[in-house]
Amino acid sequence: MDEAFVWLCNRSGGGDFLVIRAGGTDAYNPYVQSLCHVNSVATLIIPGREAANDPFVARAISSAAAIFIAGGDQANYINCWRDTPVQLALDDAIHRGIPIGGTSAGLAVLGEFAYSAQNDPPDGPDLGSPLALANPFHPQVVIVHGFLEIPELRGVITDTHFHARDRLGRTVVFMARILASSDAREIHAIGIDPHTAFLLDRGGRGVVAGTGAAYFFEAATRPAVCRPGAPLTFSTISVRRLVAGEKFNLSKWAGDGVGYTLSAVSGMLHSSQANGAIY
Repeated sequence: MDEAFVWLCNRSGGGDFLVIRAGGTDAYNPYVQSLCHVNSVATLIIPGREAANDPFVARAISSAAAIFIAGGDQANYINCWRDTPVQLALDDAIHRGIPIGGTSAGLAVLGEFAYSAQNDPPDGPDLGSPLALANPFHPQVVIVHGFLEIPELRGVITDTHFHARDRLGRTVVFMARILASSDAREIHAIGIDPHTAFLLDRGGRGVVAGTGAAYFFEAATRPAVCRPGAPLTFSTISVRRLVAGEKFNLSKWAGDGVGYTLSAVSGMLHSSQANGAIY
């Protein structure tokens, strides 16, 4: 989305813009070059742990003035980059204030918690909301903790292609699993529609851009039923739905948009909205 890339470029200081991914092509290069006035645009493909341990890779990330993690399969990012110089270089860049963004799988790994998709079959079906709600411990529900350390996204899990692929239910399951595990006393989640971005400044203030919506979830009550083979029962999930131009402050977990609450009862989602809509 043009606005998101321009936002990243404007915070790069005109330096080197780096796209990283585990596979694919350098197709982003001419697109970013057409939008931005930066020193250079390059794509670094890091397909496995051997590549992730190559000193050149860490040096390239360390010299970048803006970083964008492309889409693909987030399991590759977790499996191939975790506990390697890539992870260290990314966290160091974040600590130094280098702007970072991502789309699809690249967005999914930005939160403190991440759905790793490790058990998805290659090129197989997506983990759908009905499957996750019916069994929160389905083998495809795999959540990792602490891949990247973005201060504004502590205690947050993200999901993408949100309304288009009906991912609300599985996001609720992710939140329930995190609370049930006691990895967090309170959990937040952000769901982003296609062709939509949340442009987040340091300190936690952000604005939605694009043609879809962004959803911000909060829960602090452990689920009533969250066990293998049993449909999820989980209540008191607060939601805010924002569209382009509306603002949200992650540090206060408050902002513009439409607010409502969700609950899951025996694997079925219910909403406080007048029309019963869950989105």
